[in-house]
Amino acid sequence: MKIVVLDGYTLNPGDLSWKALEDIAPTTVYDRTAPEDIVKRIGDADIVFTNKTPITKETLDKTNIKWIGILATGYNVVDIDAAKAKGIPVCNVPTYGNDAVGQFAIALLLELCHHIGHHSYKVRHEGEWQKRGDFCFWDYPLIELVGKTMGIIGFGRNGQSTAKIARALGMNVIAYDKFENPDMIKEGYKYVSLDELLAKSDVISLHCPLFPENTGIINKENIAKMKDGVFILNTARGPLVNEQDLTDALNSGKVGGAGLDVVSSEPIKDDNPLLTAKNCIITPHIAWAPKEARNRLLGIAVNNLKEYLKGNTINAVNM
Repeated sequence: MKIVVLDGYTLNPGDLSWKALEDIAPTTVYDRTAPEDIVKRIGDADIVFTNKTPITKETLDKTNIKWIGILATGYNVVDIDAAKAKGIPVCNVPTYGNDAVGQFAIALLLELCHHIGHHSYKVRHEGEWQKRGDFCFWDYPLIELVGKTMGIIGFGRNGQSTAKIARALGMNVIAYDKFENPDMIKEGYKYVSLDELLAKSDVISLHCPLFPENTGIINKENIAKMKDGVFILNTARGPLVNEQDLTDALNSGKVGGAGLDVVSSEPIKDDNPLLTAKNCIITPHIAWAPKEARNRLLGIAVNNLKEYLKGNTINAVNM
Protein backbone atom coordinates (compact mmCIF):
# COMPACT_ATOMS: atom_id res chain seq x y z
CA MET A 1 0.00 0.00 0.00
CA LYS A 2 1.19 3.52 -0.85
CA ILE A 3 -0.11 6.90 0.30
CA VAL A 4 0.13 10.17 -1.66
CA VAL A 5 -0.73 13.63 -0.36
CA LEU A 6 -1.25 15.87 -3.39
CA ASP A 7 -1.23 19.30 -1.71
CA GLY A 8 -0.07 19.15 1.87
CA TYR A 9 1.45 22.61 2.26
CA THR A 10 -1.68 24.55 3.22
CA LEU A 11 -2.52 22.14 6.03
CA ASN A 12 1.07 21.61 7.06
CA PRO A 13 3.56 24.30 6.02
CA GLY A 14 6.08 22.68 8.33
CA ASP A 15 4.68 23.02 11.84
CA LEU A 16 2.85 19.66 11.92
CA SER A 17 4.04 16.09 11.36
CA TRP A 18 3.07 13.53 8.73
CA LYS A 19 4.46 10.72 10.90
CA ALA A 20 1.03 9.27 11.70
CA LEU A 21 0.53 8.61 7.97
CA GLU A 22 4.09 7.38 7.48
CA ASP A 23 3.51 4.86 10.26
CA ILE A 24 0.64 3.35 8.26
CA ALA A 25 2.40 2.98 4.89
CA PRO A 26 5.06 4.61 2.69
CA THR A 27 3.90 8.19 2.19
CA THR A 28 4.83 10.81 -0.39
CA VAL A 29 3.79 14.38 0.37
CA TYR A 30 3.73 17.09 -2.28
CA ASP A 31 3.30 20.72 -1.27
CA ARG A 32 1.26 21.43 -4.39
CA THR A 33 0.33 19.54 -7.54
CA ALA A 34 -0.40 21.12 -10.90
CA PRO A 35 -3.32 19.67 -12.86
CA GLU A 36 -1.05 18.12 -15.49
CA ASP A 37 0.91 16.24 -12.81
CA ILE A 38 -1.98 14.72 -10.85
CA VAL A 39 -2.15 11.31 -12.54
CA LYS A 40 1.63 10.90 -12.62
CA ARG A 41 2.01 11.76 -8.94
CA ILE A 42 -0.77 9.44 -7.85
CA GLY A 43 0.93 6.68 -9.81
CA ASP A 44 0.14 3.31 -8.27
CA ALA A 45 -0.90 4.70 -4.88
CA ASP A 46 -3.92 3.11 -3.22
CA ILE A 47 -4.61 5.99 -0.85
CA VAL A 48 -4.80 9.64 -1.92
CA PHE A 49 -5.27 12.73 0.22
CA THR A 50 -6.23 16.04 -1.33
CA ASN A 51 -7.26 19.45 -0.09
CA LYS A 52 -7.96 21.57 -3.18
CA THR A 53 -6.33 19.52 -5.94
CA PRO A 54 -9.15 18.16 -8.13
CA ILE A 55 -9.69 14.45 -8.63
CA THR A 56 -11.87 14.01 -11.69
CA LYS A 57 -13.48 11.00 -13.33
CA GLU A 58 -10.64 11.02 -15.85
CA THR A 59 -8.11 10.82 -13.03
CA LEU A 60 -10.02 7.97 -11.41
CA ASP A 61 -10.12 6.10 -14.74
CA LYS A 62 -6.35 6.40 -15.12
CA THR A 63 -5.37 5.35 -11.59
CA ASN A 64 -6.06 2.56 -9.11
CA ILE A 65 -7.16 4.61 -6.12
CA LYS A 66 -8.95 2.62 -3.43
CA TRP A 67 -9.75 5.46 -0.97
CA ILE A 68 -9.70 9.28 -1.04
CA GLY A 69 -9.24 11.46 2.02
CA ILE A 70 -10.19 15.14 1.95
CA LEU A 71 -8.00 17.36 4.12
CA ALA A 72 -10.92 19.72 4.61
CA THR A 73 -14.68 19.75 5.08
CA GLY A 74 -15.63 20.77 1.54
CA TYR A 75 -15.36 17.95 -1.00
CA ASN A 76 -16.41 19.54 -4.28
CA VAL A 77 -12.87 19.02 -5.65
CA VAL A 78 -13.62 15.31 -6.05
CA ASP A 79 -16.08 13.79 -8.53
CA ILE A 80 -17.88 11.91 -5.78
CA ASP A 81 -20.38 10.28 -8.14
CA ALA A 82 -17.60 8.83 -10.29
CA ALA A 83 -15.82 7.66 -7.14
CA LYS A 84 -18.99 6.02 -5.86
CA ALA A 85 -19.49 4.22 -9.17
CA LYS A 86 -16.03 2.73 -8.73
CA GLY A 87 -16.64 1.87 -5.07
CA ILE A 88 -14.10 4.42 -3.84
CA PRO A 89 -15.03 6.03 -0.52
CA VAL A 90 -14.41 9.77 -0.28
CA CYS A 91 -14.01 10.78 3.36
CA ASN A 92 -13.88 14.34 4.63
CA VAL A 93 -13.31 16.01 8.01
CA PRO A 94 -16.73 17.42 8.93
CA THR A 95 -15.82 19.10 12.21
CA TYR A 96 -12.46 20.30 13.42
CA GLY A 97 -12.39 24.10 13.51
CA ASN A 98 -15.77 25.35 14.67
CA ASP A 99 -14.33 27.27 17.59
CA ALA A 100 -11.59 28.73 15.41
CA VAL A 101 -14.09 29.94 12.81
CA GLY A 102 -16.38 31.45 15.44
CA GLN A 103 -13.44 33.22 17.04
CA PHE A 104 -12.33 34.57 13.67
CA ALA A 105 -15.77 35.82 12.69
CA ILE A 106 -15.95 37.79 15.93
CA ALA A 107 -12.39 39.05 15.36
CA LEU A 108 -13.51 40.50 12.03
CA LEU A 109 -16.48 42.10 13.74
CA LEU A 110 -14.37 43.63 16.51
CA GLU A 111 -11.95 45.03 13.95
CA LEU A 112 -14.87 46.67 12.14
CA CYS A 113 -16.06 48.12 15.44
CA HIS A 114 -12.70 49.48 16.62
CA HIS A 115 -10.27 49.52 13.65
CA ILE A 116 -7.50 48.44 15.97
CA GLY A 117 -4.99 47.73 13.20
CA HIS A 118 -5.60 51.13 11.62
CA HIS A 119 -5.18 53.04 14.86
CA SER A 120 -2.05 51.09 15.79
CA TYR A 121 -0.57 51.91 12.38
CA LYS A 122 -1.38 55.60 12.89
CA VAL A 123 0.48 55.58 16.19
CA ARG A 124 3.46 53.40 15.30
CA HIS A 125 4.14 54.44 11.71
CA GLU A 126 2.62 57.89 11.17
CA GLY A 127 3.17 59.49 14.57
CA GLU A 128 -0.44 60.66 14.57
CA TRP A 129 -0.97 60.41 18.34
CA GLN A 130 2.16 62.39 18.95
CA LYS A 131 0.90 65.19 16.71
CA ARG A 132 -2.44 65.53 18.48
CA GLY A 133 -3.02 67.82 21.40
CA ASP A 134 -5.51 65.49 23.04
CA PHE A 135 -4.95 62.37 25.10
CA CYS A 136 -6.85 60.27 22.53
CA PHE A 137 -8.05 60.32 18.94
CA TRP A 138 -9.96 58.08 16.53
CA ASP A 139 -10.48 58.23 12.79
CA TYR A 140 -13.53 55.98 12.57
CA PRO A 141 -16.76 55.80 14.57
CA LEU A 142 -16.26 53.34 17.42
CA ILE A 143 -19.11 50.91 17.97
CA GLU A 144 -20.36 49.08 21.05
CA LEU A 145 -22.03 45.73 20.40
CA VAL A 146 -24.12 45.31 23.56
CA GLY A 147 -27.81 45.21 22.66
CA LYS A 148 -27.25 44.94 18.93
CA THR A 149 -28.60 42.01 16.91
CA MET A 150 -26.52 39.46 15.06
CA GLY A 151 -28.29 37.49 12.37
CA ILE A 152 -26.62 34.21 11.46
CA ILE A 153 -27.36 32.61 8.11
CA GLY A 154 -26.54 28.92 8.47
CA PHE A 155 -26.86 27.79 12.08
CA GLY A 156 -24.67 24.71 12.05
CA ARG A 157 -21.64 24.24 14.27
CA ASN A 158 -19.70 27.25 12.96
CA GLY A 159 -22.73 29.49 13.27
CA GLN A 160 -23.45 28.20 16.75
CA SER A 161 -19.87 28.87 17.87
CA THR A 162 -20.13 32.42 16.58
CA ALA A 163 -23.51 32.87 18.25
CA LYS A 164 -22.20 31.86 21.66
CA ILE A 165 -19.42 34.44 21.53
CA ALA A 166 -21.79 37.12 20.23
CA ARG A 167 -24.18 36.39 23.07
CA ALA A 168 -21.29 36.65 25.55
CA LEU A 169 -20.64 40.13 24.15
CA GLY A 170 -24.20 41.10 25.00
CA MET A 171 -25.65 40.76 21.52
CA ASN A 172 -29.07 39.38 20.63
CA VAL A 173 -28.82 36.47 18.20
CA ILE A 174 -31.32 35.37 15.57
CA ALA A 175 -30.75 32.64 12.99
CA TYR A 176 -31.97 31.48 9.63
CA ASP A 177 -31.52 27.84 8.65
CA LYS A 178 -33.56 25.32 6.72
CA PHE A 179 -33.26 22.92 9.65
CA GLU A 180 -34.11 24.17 13.12
CA ASN A 181 -32.12 22.57 15.92
CA PRO A 182 -34.32 21.90 18.99
CA ASP A 183 -31.28 22.09 21.27
CA MET A 184 -30.54 25.61 20.09
CA ILE A 185 -34.14 26.62 20.67
CA LYS A 186 -33.90 25.24 24.22
CA GLU A 187 -30.83 27.43 24.72
CA GLY A 188 -32.90 30.47 23.81
CA TYR A 189 -31.83 31.06 20.23
CA LYS A 190 -34.57 32.22 17.89
CA TYR A 191 -35.03 31.05 14.31
CA VAL A 192 -36.59 33.56 11.91
CA SER A 193 -37.31 33.83 8.20
CA LEU A 194 -34.57 35.16 5.94
CA ASP A 195 -36.47 38.40 5.33
CA GLU A 196 -36.93 38.98 9.05
CA LEU A 197 -33.24 38.35 9.67
CA LEU A 198 -32.25 40.78 6.92
CA ALA A 199 -34.53 43.47 8.32
CA LYS A 200 -33.63 43.16 12.01
CA SER A 201 -29.90 42.45 12.05
CA ASP A 202 -27.19 44.98 12.82
CA VAL A 203 -24.62 42.34 11.88
CA ILE A 204 -25.14 39.48 9.42
CA SER A 205 -22.71 36.56 9.58
CA LEU A 206 -22.63 33.86 6.91
CA HIS A 207 -21.98 30.28 8.00
CA CYS A 208 -23.89 28.20 5.46
CA PRO A 209 -22.58 25.68 2.92
CA LEU A 210 -22.64 26.80 -0.71
CA PHE A 211 -25.51 25.47 -2.79
CA PRO A 212 -26.95 26.66 -6.11
CA GLU A 213 -29.99 28.07 -4.31
CA ASN A 214 -27.97 30.33 -1.99
CA THR A 215 -25.22 31.41 -4.38
CA GLY A 216 -25.22 35.21 -4.32
CA ILE A 217 -27.57 35.36 -1.33
CA ILE A 218 -25.93 38.67 -0.46
CA ASN A 219 -27.10 40.66 -3.47
CA LYS A 220 -28.58 44.09 -4.14
CA GLU A 221 -32.15 42.88 -3.61
CA ASN A 222 -31.40 41.41 -0.21
CA ILE A 223 -29.09 44.26 0.76
CA ALA A 224 -32.00 46.64 0.13
CA LYS A 225 -33.94 44.80 2.85
CA MET A 226 -31.18 45.35 5.42
CA LYS A 227 -30.71 48.15 7.93
CA ASP A 228 -28.65 51.09 6.79
CA GLY A 229 -25.09 50.67 8.06
CA VAL A 230 -25.34 46.90 8.57
CA PHE A 231 -22.11 44.90 8.93
CA ILE A 232 -21.67 41.74 6.86
CA LEU A 233 -19.26 38.92 7.78
CA ASN A 234 -18.36 35.95 5.59
CA THR A 235 -16.20 33.10 6.86
CA ALA A 236 -18.10 30.49 4.83
CA ARG A 237 -17.83 30.53 1.02
CA GLY A 238 -17.04 33.44 -1.28
CA PRO A 239 -19.76 32.85 -3.89
CA LEU A 240 -22.44 33.44 -1.24
CA VAL A 241 -21.76 37.11 -1.96
CA ASN A 242 -22.39 39.01 -5.19
CA GLU A 243 -19.15 40.93 -4.93
CA GLN A 244 -20.09 43.83 -7.19
CA ASP A 245 -23.37 44.37 -5.34
CA LEU A 246 -21.60 44.34 -1.97
CA THR A 247 -18.93 46.71 -3.26
CA ASP A 248 -21.59 49.14 -4.45
CA ALA A 249 -23.39 48.94 -1.11
CA LEU A 250 -20.17 49.54 0.84
CA ASN A 251 -19.19 52.49 -1.30
CA SER A 252 -22.66 54.03 -0.99
CA GLY A 253 -22.73 53.52 2.78
CA LYS A 254 -25.80 51.27 2.73
CA VAL A 255 -23.55 48.56 4.18
CA GLY A 256 -21.41 50.04 6.93
CA GLY A 257 -18.63 47.49 6.77
CA ALA A 258 -17.70 43.98 5.71
CA GLY A 259 -15.31 41.41 7.10
CA LEU A 260 -14.54 38.74 4.52
CA ASP A 261 -12.26 35.75 4.89
CA VAL A 262 -13.36 34.23 1.57
CA VAL A 263 -13.94 35.50 -1.95
CA SER A 264 -15.36 34.02 -5.13
CA SER A 265 -12.01 33.06 -6.66
CA GLU A 266 -9.05 32.25 -4.43
CA PRO A 267 -6.42 33.56 -4.31
CA ILE A 268 -8.18 36.86 -4.89
CA LYS A 269 -7.81 38.35 -8.38
CA ASP A 270 -6.51 41.87 -8.92
CA ASP A 271 -9.77 42.92 -10.57
CA ASN A 272 -12.01 41.82 -7.70
CA PRO A 273 -14.27 44.84 -7.04
CA LEU A 274 -14.07 44.33 -3.28
CA LEU A 275 -10.49 45.59 -3.40
CA THR A 276 -11.93 49.03 -4.14
CA ALA A 277 -14.67 48.91 -1.47
CA LYS A 278 -14.79 51.22 1.53
CA ASN A 279 -14.51 49.78 5.05
CA CYS A 280 -13.91 46.26 3.79
CA ILE A 281 -11.55 43.89 5.59
CA ILE A 282 -10.33 40.99 3.45
CA THR A 283 -8.26 38.17 4.90
CA PRO A 284 -6.77 35.22 2.93
CA HIS A 285 -9.08 32.33 3.98
CA ILE A 286 -7.46 31.74 7.36
CA ALA A 287 -10.38 31.38 9.78
CA TRP A 288 -9.83 27.60 9.81
CA ALA A 289 -6.06 27.75 10.16
CA PRO A 290 -4.91 28.02 13.81
CA LYS A 291 -2.35 25.30 14.49
CA GLU A 292 -4.64 23.62 17.00
CA ALA A 293 -7.42 23.31 14.42
CA ARG A 294 -5.09 22.08 11.68
CA ASN A 295 -3.59 19.48 13.98
CA ARG A 296 -7.11 18.31 14.86
CA LEU A 297 -7.99 18.13 11.16
CA LEU A 298 -4.93 16.02 10.38
CA GLY A 299 -5.68 13.68 13.27
CA ILE A 300 -9.26 13.13 12.10
CA ALA A 301 -8.12 12.58 8.50
CA VAL A 302 -5.60 9.96 9.61
CA ASN A 303 -8.26 8.28 11.77
CA ASN A 304 -10.61 8.17 8.77
CA LEU A 305 -7.98 6.11 6.97
CA LYS A 306 -7.29 3.87 9.95
CA GLU A 307 -10.97 3.07 10.32
CA TYR A 308 -11.27 2.30 6.60
CA LEU A 309 -8.37 -0.13 6.85
CA LYS A 310 -10.21 -1.86 9.72
CA GLY A 311 -13.25 -2.26 7.46
CA ASN A 312 -15.19 0.58 9.09
CA THR A 313 -15.62 3.48 6.66
CA ILE A 314 -16.47 6.73 8.48
CA ASN A 315 -17.13 10.31 7.36
CA ALA A 316 -17.78 9.12 3.79
CA VAL A 317 -19.62 11.70 1.69
CA ASN A 318 -20.52 9.36 -1.17
CA MET A 319 -21.47 6.05 0.44
